[in-house]
Amino acid sequence: MDRYTRKELKTDKFAQGVETGWEFLAEHRGQTARWGAIALAVVVIAAGIWLYRSHQATQRTELLAKAMQVDDATVGTTPQPPRLNFATAEEKEKARIAAFTDVAVKYPGSQEAAIAQLAVAAAQADKGQVDEALKTFQKIVDTAPDPYNSVAKLSLAQIYESQGKTDEAEKLLRQLVDKPTIFVSKEQATLDLGQLLAKKNPAEARKLLEPLSQSKRTVVSRAAVAAMSSIPASPAPPQSN
Repeated sequence: MDRYTRKELKTDKFAQGVETGWEFLAEHRGQTARWGAIALAVVVIAAGIWLYRSHQATQRTELLAKAMQVDDATVGTTPQPPRLNFATAEEKEKARIAAFTDVAVKYPGSQEAAIAQLAVAAAQADKGQVDEALKTFQKIVDTAPDPYNSVAKLSLAQIYESQGKTDEAEKLLRQLVDKPTIFVSKEQATLDLGQLLAKKNPAEARKLLEPLSQSKRTVVSRAAVAAMSSIPASPAPPQSN
């Protein structure tokens, strides 16, 4: 370990993991906004596991770790110790939501609560409980530390866009472009904003996406080029006689 301390190596590995999660999303942008919200939540939950393993345990992290154990439990008649096991998927899901909710209720405003709330919001979205998911994501926006706050904002923007509430979605995405985080990069927020504006403001959409199309990161440039292909062509100027 000549150039890096153990802590720096862990931090670098963590950043790479978050970047990989974003690249997965960029490669699968054809899926619905609901799936995008769930995938983003999964990225943050994975980050929570890393943070738990790399820091001294506290009551908050221990409670979150227990919820993670429920999340990782098996289902069926063949237990796989030391993992928890539930007879049915319904029983596991009930216990999983209860465990994450317990973290959020006991430690509001904390990093651990934010991770737990993202898991709950993702489950609500997956079940089609959109109104409940919106409320949970909004609570994260209002109370969570900035990195997790940004994930909730992006998820809200995706849901608003799917509902045709483009003004609300645009407002959130512009906030993310102006204030990116480790979980929601400026590139990701810009890409989403460009896609949102493709129909209502194609000129601005091109202005946002063209620099990304020249990115040295292949996944970014490919996603930007794909987004630009959906922008309506500019009308030809009238010809003078």
